[in-house]
Amino acid sequence: MFRTKSVEQSIRDTEEPEHALKKSLSALDLTVFGVGVVIGTGIFVLTGQVAKETAGPATAIAFAVAGVVCALAALCYAEFASTVPVAGSAYTFAYAALGELVAWIIGWDLVLEFALGTAVVAVGWSGYVRSLLDNVDWTMPEVLSGTDVAEGFGFDILAFALVLVLTVILVIGMKLSARVTSVVVAIKVAVVLMVIIAGLFFIKAENYKPFIPPAEKQPAGSGWDAPLVQLMFGYEPTNFGVMGIFTAASIVFFAFIGFDVVATAAEETKLPQRDMPRGILGSLLICTVLYVAVSIVVTGMQNYRELSVSAPLADAFKATGHPFYAGLISFGAAVGLTTVCMILLLGQTRVFFAMSRDGLLPRFFSKTHPRFRTPYRPTILLGVVIAIVAGFTSIEELATLVNIGTLFAFVVVALGVLVLRRTQPNLPRAFRTPWVPVLPIASVAASVWLMLNLPVETWVRFAAWMVLGVIIYFVYGRSHSRMAKEGR
Repeated sequence: MFRTKSVEQSIRDTEEPEHALKKSLSALDLTVFGVGVVIGTGIFVLTGQVAKETAGPATAIAFAVAGVVCALAALCYAEFASTVPVAGSAYTFAYAALGELVAWIIGWDLVLEFALGTAVVAVGWSGYVRSLLDNVDWTMPEVLSGTDVAEGFGFDILAFALVLVLTVILVIGMKLSARVTSVVVAIKVAVVLMVIIAGLFFIKAENYKPFIPPAEKQPAGSGWDAPLVQLMFGYEPTNFGVMGIFTAASIVFFAFIGFDVVATAAEETKLPQRDMPRGILGSLLICTVLYVAVSIVVTGMQNYRELSVSAPLADAFKATGHPFYAGLISFGAAVGLTTVCMILLLGQTRVFFAMSRDGLLPRFFSKTHPRFRTPYRPTILLGVVIAIVAGFTSIEELATLVNIGTLFAFVVVALGVLVLRRTQPNLPRAFRTPWVPVLPIASVAASVWLMLNLPVETWVRFAAWMVLGVIIYFVYGRSHSRMAKEGR
C-alpha cells in the first residue's frame, strides 16, 4: 500500500508509444491556462460580495493575503512539476513521495474536484448566457434552462452542449486547446482591464473611509452549516476589523482555485523543468494583481455597504449611470467561464489517464489517440458523464467540495516536498522550493486552517467520497496496480 513509484520509472512510463502524450506547450501556454482557469465569476462577483459583508475596502488586502497562501502551495507545486514532469499533478507527486495508497486517495480526490468543478462552472456559464440572451429578448424555453428555472423536469441544454464541445476540442489536441484558450483569455483579460481603467474615473475617495471598518461578530452557525473550527474550538469568526481581513481571505481564497491544474499538463510541456515553475507562478501573480485591482475599483466606485451581492461590479457601474459596462461585465464573465470549464475538464482527464496508466484504473483508458496523441478515451467518457450531470443537476450546493478537495491536494503536495527532500536528497531538481521545511509547513498550516473554516456538511460528504475511494482501491486498484504486477 505504501510502495512508491520512482521518478525515473514515472518518466519511463511516459515514453511508451501507445501511452505517450504529445509535447506541445510552452511557458506562455501554461500561464494562459492558469489565468484562464482562475479568472472566472469570482473577479466580477466575489470581490464586491466580500467587501460588503466581511472586509469593506480592505478586501484588497484580503486578496493579497489569499495570494500569499496560494503562493506557498504554488512553490511546492513548482518543485514537483519540474522534478516529476508527468501527467497527474498531485496524484503523481504523491506516488513518488508518499506511496500508492496516498496517491490513490489524492487521485480520487482530484477526480471529484475537477469533475464537480467542471459541472458547476458549466451551469454557471449557462446562466450568464441566458442572461445575455434575455437582454436581446430571446428567452430560452424553461424546460431547456435547467432545474433552477423549470418546475419539475428540466434539462440545461446550454451547459450540456458546452461540455460536449470542449470535450471535442480536448480530443483533437492540446495545441488547439491552447490556441482556443489564448483567444478567450485575451478577450477576458481585456474586459477586466477595460473595467478597471473605466472604473478608475468613477472612484470617490470618501468611499475608502474607513479603509478597515470596525469589527463586528459574525452570526454563530449551528449544526451542519457551522464551520468545523467553530464546533471544535468555539472560534467565532469576525466580520470587518483586522481579523475580518483574514476571514475574508479564507473566502476569497477560493477565487484562486484552479492554478494547480497547470501541473496536470507537465507531461505535455516542451521544457517542463523550466516552463512549469514559470507557468504556475506567473499565472498566480497575474491573477492576484487583477483581483486586487478590481477590489480597489469596486470599493472606490460605491460605498461597500451599498454594493449588491449578486452582481456588485455590474451594479456599481449602473449606479454611476453607465449600464454599458454592466453588459460588458456579463459578456466577460460568460466568455471567461468557457476557459475555466475547459481547463478543469483537461485536469480531470489527465489525472484519470495517469491513474489508468499505473493500473489503478482500467488500462483501457490509458491508450492515446494514434493521430492526436491525446487521452481520448477518458476524455470522451468523462466529457459525456459531466455533460449529463451539468444538464440534469443543480449542484451549486456541492461546490464547496471543490474547495476542500483542492486544499487537501495542497496539503499532500507540501508534505510530499518534505518527504522527497529527505528520501531522495540528490534527485535533480530544476526548481527548488525555498526555505524548506518552513515554507511547506506554513503551506500545510494555512491550507488546514482554511479547510477547518468549511461547513461540517462539506466534511461529511468529502469523507464519504474518500471512503468509497478506499473501498475501490482495495477491491480493484491494489491487485491491478502495475507496481504489484511487476513485484515492486
